[in-house]
Amino acid sequence: MALAPALAQQKISDDVVKIGVLTDMSGTYSDFTGAGAVIAAKMAVEDFAKTGKILGKPIEVVSADHQNKADIAAQRALSWYDRDGVDVIVELVSTHVALSVMNVAEQKNKIALVSGAASLPITNERCNANTVHWVYDSYGLASGTAKAVVESGKKNWYFIAADYAAGVAMTKDASQVVTSNGGKVVGVAKHPFPNPDFSSFLVSAQSSKADVIALANGGQDTMTAIKQAAEFGIAGSGQTLVPIVLFINDVHALGLKTAQGLTLTEGFYWNRDEKTRAWSRRFFERAKKMPSMAHAGVYSSVLNYLKAVEKSGTDDTATVMKTLKSTEINDGLFKGTIRADGKFAHDMLLLEVKKPSESKEPWDYYHVRKIIPAADASLPLSESKCKLVQR
Repeated sequence: MALAPALAQQKISDDVVKIGVLTDMSGTYSDFTGAGAVIAAKMAVEDFAKTGKILGKPIEVVSADHQNKADIAAQRALSWYDRDGVDVIVELVSTHVALSVMNVAEQKNKIALVSGAASLPITNERCNANTVHWVYDSYGLASGTAKAVVESGKKNWYFIAADYAAGVAMTKDASQVVTSNGGKVVGVAKHPFPNPDFSSFLVSAQSSKADVIALANGGQDTMTAIKQAAEFGIAGSGQTLVPIVLFINDVHALGLKTAQGLTLTEGFYWNRDEKTRAWSRRFFERAKKMPSMAHAGVYSSVLNYLKAVEKSGTDDTATVMKTLKSTEINDGLFKGTIRADGKFAHDMLLLEVKKPSESKEPWDYYHVRKIIPAADASLPLSESKCKLVQR
């Protein structure tokens, strides 16, 4: 038994475990990812080991801005994996970025842990054995928000969707939920990314007389659309505005006066229970804002990656991935298991944004209306197109 630690130390490649945070540092998604994602990764390292070591070897965190460009992300991933000895890349907001880095991870036999991107294809038709989709996807968002809104009687939907992969995926998955529950999609309008002016799209949506105007976009685009919808008087017109994906940082920027009443689905809420509050307040001390579900996902993914390396006694990719997929995760922020397709299946939260008078403290923004079980928030494996799922 005395030789076990020494043997384990010899199995850490390059004598260091290196984690790369590849995120949007300055663009559309930087508020709910960005510098906060780096803080979350470093918190995970510190919580795992106060000494900053694993199996006697140092842990390092590096970071870079992918500028929401797939080619820049792929080049950085190649450089990190080949030249800099990075073992795992985390965060990866925006679907085209995530898919490009996933491909590089598969080619180089390294690991990618996705927290910020939304598209179902990450664990469906584009899945690979080196990737885990950690926090949320378009299926989970739709199975929460779209289902709840349709069941409330709002049947006719009009989508304003970003013209990129995540916008397509969110529109597709939400549309399927709408139609399978007796609703109808009366129109879809695609907008460029990023987009500063939604007036023409909102006018078309108003003219459609749809019960629901659904926003299948993210970050600054979603906030701009919500602000301009308020200016158009949509909230009081009888039409309901529904963001398919919205982060608490977006709500904070909008303010409760503008965001009140919105229904949304998230994978994490800082004020859910004592454990989430304790961790989130520590995060707040550093970031000066409460964590988004993407921030929480970075922390959870890094922490559980390190646990898997320690348990495996090596940072070998296949061994670590096998350990991750065979271990139940329960870290105080998320609880669930990683499926064969790489989907981290955990409960999701159906939320309603509070009125200003209902908020008891800063960042107290949500009513938790429903806990969506992991099984309902995840695409059934029987419907999966992932090559890793046994038929």
